[in-house]
Amino acid sequence: MKRIYSVWVENRSGVLSKVAGLFSRRSYNIDSLTVGETQDKTVSNMTIVSTGTKHTLEQIEKQLNKKLDVIKVRTFSEENAICREVILLKIKYASQERRELMEICEFLKADIVDATATHMIITLCDTPDRIEKLLSMLRKFNIAEISRTGTLAMPKCSEGE
Repeated sequence: MKRIYSVWVENRSGVLSKVAGLFSRRSYNIDSLTVGETQDKTVSNMTIVSTGTKHTLEQIEKQLNKKLDVIKVRTFSEENAICREVILLKIKYASQERRELMEICEFLKADIVDATATHMIITLCDTPDRIEKLLSMLRKFNIAEISRTGTLAMPKCSEGE
């Protein structure tokens, strides 16, 4: 079972370490973790994706709510959220592979942001599933380097918000 936690925390040093320590001490799994400031510079939003049993996921929420630096915890499933990741891939390629790489990028709406005669950097901002699809289509090429963010997520809009 997978759960997304949107955790609003005080924006100060050591908070990330405390939250990560909670997961480490209790052997909870973190699939993805991203942190960024909110519209209020004193508050950061941590998006944590974790998997576990229903009981484990409930315990994670309870433990997060106990932390002093935590302002608010919201949980939601992937089905009820808009999720995005960003990936950068550096591909080393032969000249005869260039056209196929460009076609894959066009098909998945990935952008080629840098290129030489032998290397290409590709980026995509999309759902985790589409990021995986891009990776699977590019595995047959020589992937020289990958840089990937964690999942960013926000609950879908509902009437009255």
